[in-house]
Amino acid sequence: MSTVVLGCGTVGRSVTEQLAALGEPVRVIQRSPPDSLPEGVEFAPADAVGGTGLAEAMGAAHTLVCTVGLPYSGKVFRRDWPRLARNCLDACARTGARFLLADNLYMYGPQTTPLTEDMPLARDGDKPSARAEVTRLWQEAHAAGQVMSCAVRASDFYGPGAQSSMLVAQGINRLLAGKPARMAFPVDHAHDYTYVPDFACAIIQLLDAPEGDWGQAWHVPNAPTRTTRELLAKAAEIAGVPLRVTVMPDMLRRLLGVFIPILSELEEMRFQWDLPYQVDSSKFLQRFGGTATPFEEGLATVIAVHRHSAS
Repeated sequence: MSTVVLGCGTVGRSVTEQLAALGEPVRVIQRSPPDSLPEGVEFAPADAVGGTGLAEAMGAAHTLVCTVGLPYSGKVFRRDWPRLARNCLDACARTGARFLLADNLYMYGPQTTPLTEDMPLARDGDKPSARAEVTRLWQEAHAAGQVMSCAVRASDFYGPGAQSSMLVAQGINRLLAGKPARMAFPVDHAHDYTYVPDFACAIIQLLDAPEGDWGQAWHVPNAPTRTTRELLAKAAEIAGVPLRVTVMPDMLRRLLGVFIPILSELEEMRFQWDLPYQVDSSKFLQRFGGTATPFEEGLATVIAVHRHSAS
């Protein structure tokens, strides 16, 4: 067994599908079996947060790719992300596997310039500080020679089946249903988005990379930066539907947050939307080359998959 993918959500499924298409042996691990898996992909149950059975489920894997998504709660992030990371690193140390984290950008906290991999880690905010702690854990494990580790970091992602993506769930899907996009935060600042298959492709490139490319973080390349409104307009154009966009007023969003937990949980992350939010992926491009999927292609795929699933 070469690679185990922990979690089979949007990103985990894309990694699994791409590895399977390459003919690579792959096993998916999570608490319960996914509804479906590509032909030839194995499944083994384990509770990575609770720490039950993870090393046993990994077997003789060469690499553990962690694509887990936890409930979007500051309390859960603080409690479970460090626990999950320690359990993964402990399991890798026991089995001799490498650890690759499919990561986001929360650990940088608010910034006013494009994000680079060498920015200092955030100390404030439940979600940024939790992800910063995870970063310190895998970096320390790698530096100590305990577990060869690295992280591949993506911006807010979109792609087929990405129902946790605000751009997809609250934007594109609503436009396709003849409704206005209903966005929680401003849509007119430049904002980088990562296409899920590009995220998976970058992860697989690191799997094949030499040891010298580990022990560090890498930013996934993105298509040239657009505003969220521009992407919604492009999606409407591709789909042949009217463009209508509403942005929730701050007071209304905070009021609704009393009754809709996700809105209150998003509040500490609004720095991503109040200013341009851009990612510098030049380090990855200089080392590995390649290009990101153009938005026109990615959005067309999202729309086609949504319409097929709705038919």
